[in-house]
Amino acid sequence: MADISIGELARRTSVKVPTIRFYEQVGLLPAPVRTEGRQRRYGATAVARLNFIRHARELGFELPAVRELLSLSEQPERSCIEVDRIARRHVEDINRRIARLVALRGELESSLDACGHGRVAECRVIEALADQTAQP
Repeated sequence: MADISIGELARRTSVKVPTIRFYEQVGLLPAPVRTEGRQRRYGATAVARLNFIRHARELGFELPAVRELLSLSEQPERSCIEVDRIARRHVEDINRRIARLVALRGELESSLDACGHGRVAECRVIEALADQTAQP
């Protein structure tokens, strides 16, 4: 039964109204039932689906992966090999980002250690940020 408004859906799922509308536009959430006054109405299924989407996004999954995971979640008898593949790919992406962040931290720490607390013209942090060839 579709009995809650978009505002109530937003409150129950901690997802902002514009984001809910976006997820509808891109097909992650099905088009809701509308009242005669054209007000969107949602039910428990929408709450559960939006919570799934929100949690996947909080974990850093991109929209195509979320779409794929949603589709797979609707096929409970299927093997989870595809879900594992998506999750493993995501873990690899996370590991690459962590490596870049560690390198960035090292670069910033080195710049700070080399800082003479002089003038901006001689600032190692500014110099490091301006160096377009440095790749963490």
